[in-house]
Amino acid sequence: MKRIAIFQKDMSIGGIQRSLLNMLTNMDLSSYEVDLFLFAEPEICSVDEFKNINIYIIRPLFYLNRIIKFNTLRNLFIYDLPDKEYDLAIDFNSYSNECALCTLGIKAKKRIMWIHNDIEIEHRNSLKYRILWSAFKDKYKYYDEFVAVSEGIVQPFIKKTGIRDKKITVIPNIINTVQILKKSREEIDFQVDRYLTNFIFVGRFTHQKGIDILLDYFAKAIEQRKDIHLYLLGSGPEELKIAQLIESLQLGEYVTVLPAVENPYPYMAQMDSLVLTSRHEGQGIVLWEAKALGLDLIFEKHLEKYNDNIEGSDDIVKSIINQKKHIKHFDSLDYYNLKIKNSLYELFDK
Repeated sequence: MKRIAIFQKDMSIGGIQRSLLNMLTNMDLSSYEVDLFLFAEPEICSVDEFKNINIYIIRPLFYLNRIIKFNTLRNLFIYDLPDKEYDLAIDFNSYSNECALCTLGIKAKKRIMWIHNDIEIEHRNSLKYRILWSAFKDKYKYYDEFVAVSEGIVQPFIKKTGIRDKKITVIPNIINTVQILKKSREEIDFQVDRYLTNFIFVGRFTHQKGIDILLDYFAKAIEQRKDIHLYLLGSGPEELKIAQLIESLQLGEYVTVLPAVENPYPYMAQMDSLVLTSRHEGQGIVLWEAKALGLDLIFEKHLEKYNDNIEGSDDIVKSIINQKKHIKHFDSLDYYNLKIKNSLYELFDK
């Protein structure tokens, strides 16, 4: 039986957390011994959801250790980890020093890091990431292989890290369509105006997600069409900025901000289209979730490289204006998920 250790910072609300949850609850792991190491108690899922998985909670490092050089941290901190050898140790987070220290410190035949984002663009656009990068950039050289969630983030990763001699496998994120359909049917105290064409954004309110761009597009769209409404579902550091922008663009009648929720699917199921104007992504998980629910997808053309086989738009404003109400058909994404599972089994069994 193969032994696999997986390290993830936490299981709160977020794309990385959701992708790991989908992977662990959609694969047959009965032939593996899987140990999941977290640095906080799970928030978005019950431990009961994990079958054949042992969960360990480890104390995180003091916050300011994030900006200490990684090689220095390796000499300062040694975690007390199970005294057994794993066939595979996975750093699923790729941002966390704790995950890296443990993945590289545990006894393992192979060590793999998951890459979730376009780190070249993230480094260029985010001061916070540049500070973190300066501290942890040396960790990449210690891994044996890497997994990228889309083809579009591979070359930026190679260019930024300089790692050209190690295998990088592209494995997109599993989409748990069974759970999405089930959760989309839960009753909530919310109802859209069905006489309007309704659009939704779901995600963190951050600079990366380009909500400011989306609001500017929507303001232009309502100059030509008034029977539309946009819902922003989420939370994050740019909440105040977004509220101020909605007011300055006089969009109060056309845009509603909804707080982040553990289950966004009953909200999404009521919409006609999902809109995504991110400056960059790793893979737009929410696009695939919306596709499963039968929503039309409106997203920037440059995001196509992170999402194979779905088509973006060269003109978001025009796409919003032309959006029509339609009968939605659920898509189980069977072939998409099967390919991913087979790739994961192949990775685990090597």
